[in-house]
Order: sequence, then structure tokens, then C-alpha cells
Amino acid sequence: MFDDSPGAIGERVAARRRARRLTQTALAAAAHVSYATVRSIERGARRPGDDVLEAIAAALGVEPAHLRTGYVGTERRVHRALPALSEVIAGYDLPLGPPTRTPGQLAEEITTAVDWRLSAQYGRIATAIPALLADALRHVHTAPAAEHREAARLVASAARTADAVAYKHGAHDLSARLIDLMRWAADRAADPLLRASASYVRAETFFAARAHVAGLVSLEQAIEAAPPPTGRTERAVLGALHMRAAVMASRAGSVDAAETHMAYARRFGDQVAIEGTYFGTAFGPGSVRVHEVSVAVGLGPEYADRALSAAHAWKPGNDLRAERRSGFYIDLARAQEWAGRPADAFDSLKEARAVAPQHTREHPWAREVAGNLRRFHRSDAESLSHFARWVGAV
Repeated sequence: MFDDSPGAIGERVAARRRARRLTQTALAAAAHVSYATVRSIERGARRPGDDVLEAIAAALGVEPAHLRTGYVGTERRVHRALPALSEVIAGYDLPLGPPTRTPGQLAEEITTAVDWRLSAQYGRIATAIPALLADALRHVHTAPAAEHREAARLVASAARTADAVAYKHGAHDLSARLIDLMRWAADRAADPLLRASASYVRAETFFAARAHVAGLVSLEQAIEAAPPPTGRTERAVLGALHMRAAVMASRAGSVDAAETHMAYARRFGDQVAIEGTYFGTAFGPGSVRVHEVSVAVGLGPEYADRALSAAHAWKPGNDLRAERRSGFYIDLARAQEWAGRPADAFDSLKEARAVAPQHTREHPWAREVAGNLRRFHRSDAESLSHFARWVGAV
């Protein structure tokens, strides 16, 4: 049962929106909801459900509980969805009847879910993705031959979106199964760029297992098998693989490989020139800059100065998706903590939370840095303790 009236929730939303200097139209666009929804919530004419509340809170850079005291949390909704996802993919290769959505509806809803993934709105994904993935699988088994490749692409996209929820919330076995489903769909689509994208996502299984040497081999094989960089999309897909290979190499302790792959990523980023989303992966000059910091942090504390230098006098702009911007600030916080700059590290963690609260809360490095700051540094102790409890560091 909720303690707040719709009017109280609306007043909080409006106050936070004005503090961020956003119009109702801008808030609606950032939250991926309609202008009418924002307007009716602020007037107290509508009580937002969990999906809409999380979307608006993420756009405002606050926790949903700051807008509605009865909010039950993203984690509970995500963990309710995991068994449903497991059930859906258990028989992924079996025809189970026609989908409930038309191909057009399915494509539109999966596109929306992908946008939620890039905005780190995991609660919204958890609510919708089991049924979407089930329909995508039904569609691929019933689509006419002329539509089969596009149907397979939809399966791959839905599986990757579902994987974001599983992986970020620690369900690594389920994540690996979803990645296998994505690779199966890429093969059915006979699309080499989609296969390359699946290899990019597959790297998660190596990160989770700390099998960084094997992960680097896998990514380098994917780079060799990728289509030649003849156009912007091909360059972006290849550049993203090099970015991820650079991070994997840094975790494996291979400085030379990390620098080599980062040099290729920079070259492709310059050629692409425009930040964008290519086969579900963000890539462009800004993404490359973010990964410069990530690679330096991955190499360890002795490379903290390199990470700080890469981030010096630069902030990720709004052309970068929320999850990537949040990751930049978490990496930066780790480097700042290593460099003996606890106040700056805490500011970076707060910036990460403002950009993508759900992503920050589930990130192990955010918990690690917050826990270290709380144990070893006493400045801003009350605020830091509150953050550490929120992120699960204590």
C-alpha cells in the first residue's frame, strides 16, 4: 500500500524537474514516456507505476524512493523476472505456436527495450522482456522464409536486452545462456555484423569468470572474422570489439595488447566521428575516451595517473548513453581513490548515481570504492555512510 497521494508524488517530480532546469517535454523525452504522462503525474491526476516511476527517477538522477515512499525496489522486480526468462529460453529451439504480437509491434517494443538497456532502466526491462523474448522466439519459428533473417535479428536483440538484466544482477549462468541464444540467432540471421556483436557481448562471460586471457583470444578471433571496415557501421562494430579487447587485455595484465587495441579503437572512433548505437553497442569518439580511462584502471593502481590524465578536463556529454557515462564516473572514482583523492572519488560516485542510479547500485566497483572510502576516510562521513548503505557496500 502506498503512503503518498498522487498529488504529493507529482509535487516531488515537479520540484526535482525544476531543480534540474528541465521542461516537462524534456523530462518526458529523457524518461521515454509521453508528455501527457509527465503532465498528468505532476498535476496529481495519475499515480505512476513502478516502470514509469523508475524511468522518471532515472531521468531526474534520483532514487525512485525519493519520489514515492512506497517504492519496493528494482531488485525485487528483476529477481521475479529471472525464473520467467529461464523458462522462456529452455525451449528456444522448439516451435511453440504463433506470437501474440505482430512483427511490427514486436520490432517497436524490442527497440524500446533496447533504449531502456542503454539507459540502465533494468526494472522496466525486467517487467517486459520475458514476454517479448517469448514472442520473438515464436516469431522466428513461424516467420515466412523472406522474413526469417529479420526475425532472427529480433531474437538476438531481445536476448541481449534480457542479458543486461541477468548479468548486472549477478545471474551469470542465465546470462551465459542468453548470450548463447544471441549467438544462435546471429547464425540464423547469417549476419556477420550481428555475429561480431554477439562476440562483443560474449566477453561478459569471460569478465564474470575472470578468464581474461581466454576472453582476449575470443575477442581477437572475432576481430579477425569481422567484415572489413568499408562503411561507418562496419568501422563502429570493429572499433567496439577493439575497445572491449583493450579492456580485456588490461585485466589480463597485457599492457602492449591493451595499448594496441586502444590505438585501433581510437582510429575507428575518429573515422566514425559521430557517437551512435551500432548493432546495439554505443561507439564513437566519446565511447573511446571513456574506455581510455577504463583500460588504465583495469591495469591497476600503478596506472591511476594515466586514468586521471585521460579524464582530465573532460566529461562525457549527453550524446553518450547513461550506462556508459555512469561507468566512466565509477572508473574515475576508482582511480581517484587510488591516487589519494577521496573527496573527488566520492563526488564521482555521486555523479555516477545521478546519471544512472540502477547501474551504479549494481556495479561491484562502486560498492568497492564506497566501502573503502567509508573505512579509511572520514570526511563527509554521514553522507558517505548513507551512500555506502545504498550501494550495498555495508
